[in-house]
Amino acid sequence: MPYDEDLAQRVRLLLKRHTGFSERKMFGGICFKLHGNMCCGVTQNRLMLRLGEQGAQKALQEPDTREMDFTGKPLKSMIYVEQAGYESSEDLKYWINRAVKFAQSLPAKE
Repeated sequence: MPYDEDLAQRVRLLLKRHTGFSERKMFGGICFKLHGNMCCGVTQNRLMLRLGEQGAQKALQEPDTREMDFTGKPLKSMIYVEQAGYESSEDLKYWINRAVKFAQSLPAKE
């Protein structure tokens, strides 16, 4: 199943104001980066977030989230947010801001 282009566009609009923004197709979807570091993405109709291990563990306590298990093995630093968790603009912005904060804490790869 292709990724949700509408969701990708919503994410793109929130991220393109940040310096170092780029995107790349991967994981069967699209990945958004800040200064070369993966920040978030869209696979099918799920929002994919890189939050670091502590951030991911905390986020998994919130509704509509689950471990990212793209390879069949959970990735400890990443989560999926299901559609109900990002439907509103406020909710999407909340999740994207968390991923941006983590990505900006990492050294640039460029």
